[in-house]
Amino acid sequence: MLSHQSLQKTAILLAVITTLSACAMLNPSKYDDFAQCLTDEGATYYGSFTCPACAQQDQLFRASKEHLDYVECTTPDGQGTTVTCQAEEITSTPTWEFEDGTRLEGVQSLEALAEQTGCELPE
Repeated sequence: MLSHQSLQKTAILLAVITTLSACAMLNPSKYDDFAQCLTDEGATYYGSFTCPACAQQDQLFRASKEHLDYVECTTPDGQGTTVTCQAEEITSTPTWEFEDGTRLEGVQSLEALAEQTGCELPE
């Protein structure tokens, strides 16, 4: 059984987490709308948690990555390729696929993604 002090600490921690989550929802990231536009325009980002170039691509979006249509291509054990990426014939990551079927491989600038999709970059 938890002590009264442990319960208080847990309650405080939950309150802090809830507050931070609420603040994140009220303060959208700079690229949220841009990332959502990419998704709305049919752009899919194929990446891998083991890929240094994907980490660079992710850094461009920061927290806004959650708005992208992202497909993880590496199996959880880090040793293989997912069935989805095999079926889509993704041979390197990052790969961006667009609604018209064109693909761009490697880290893409936000400007290149905007040009490909017509999405507007924030100032």
